[in-house]
Amino acid sequence: MHIVITGGAGFLGARLARTLLQQGRLSLAGAPPQSISRITLVDRAAPPADLEADARITAATGDLNEQLARPEAAFWREADAVFHLAAAVSGECEADFDLGMRSNFAATHALLERVRALGTKPVLVFASSLAVFGDSPEQPLPKVIEDHTLPTPQTSYGIQKFIGEQLVADFTRKGFLRGRSVRLMTVSVRPGKPNGAASGFFSGMIREPLAGLRAACPVPDATPVAIASPARTIEGILRAAEATDAEWGPRTALNLPSLPTTVGDMAAALERVAGKAAGALLDRTPDPAIMRIVKSWPGHFETARARALGLAADRSFDEVVREYVRENPDAIKLPGVA
Repeated sequence: MHIVITGGAGFLGARLARTLLQQGRLSLAGAPPQSISRITLVDRAAPPADLEADARITAATGDLNEQLARPEAAFWREADAVFHLAAAVSGECEADFDLGMRSNFAATHALLERVRALGTKPVLVFASSLAVFGDSPEQPLPKVIEDHTLPTPQTSYGIQKFIGEQLVADFTRKGFLRGRSVRLMTVSVRPGKPNGAASGFFSGMIREPLAGLRAACPVPDATPVAIASPARTIEGILRAAEATDAEWGPRTALNLPSLPTTVGDMAAALERVAGKAAGALLDRTPDPAIMRIVKSWPGHFETARARALGLAADRSFDEVVREYVRENPDAIKLPGVA
């Protein structure tokens, strides 16, 4: 089996690749599991060293739109499954409209057209976002987002992701591919450096204090957030690829499970795991631009459809923080944290 991951050198893409390599096999849409012989990672950046060293990994380095335009790129023709994770993130898309449209809309459309031309109907999993739901005075969100709640995006990023969902649904309806769109929750705690996402501080407010560094916490403590750990996020992405058509159900995107919490509760969990010295490193200076984006996102989901697929949310944010500590011991510099 050959798998293509766009955004494959990024945090989630690399984690997905490692998980697939460790499993060694994958069942697509209910078919018998097949051995994974090759994974192509498409990204602007080179893969992490551990992945680059694996003989099953091939890197296609460069802009996704340019990679899709290359007729000689044979790896597209050989793909049994495509995980489309590449995207410009929320803050970038608000700051640069053209970047978002090129990276999120045009690239997704070009990818679907490239897959359509294969004629092989591969499984394609599209990483959408909770940002397809947005609150506004004209159309307030319900207190709980359910599987049938109408998306009402309030950012360019959310709109671009919703367009992607609809394109995947229609290409699936026409029989060009077997598309599965999953709406990712706010993933925390992400290791590594901050990115341009408006949600980036949800990881930074945990990651940086654990490294002994100050971190921005630019929204009020009462701000709600729907959290999913990296492990639960990868579980959801893989389950989307594995589910039979009957299990998957409608072509609409799937809301992945989330842990409902608040920024204040996250800060409290940080202190419970790492002590008051960690909490003292949080900078509570408000950022109106971040607040404007984040406050429009929902914080509570009821995900019956995901539960029917066997997916579950994290049990507590304390456990999420402890999972990050266990997985990233070299990044923990604050004394007394283990």
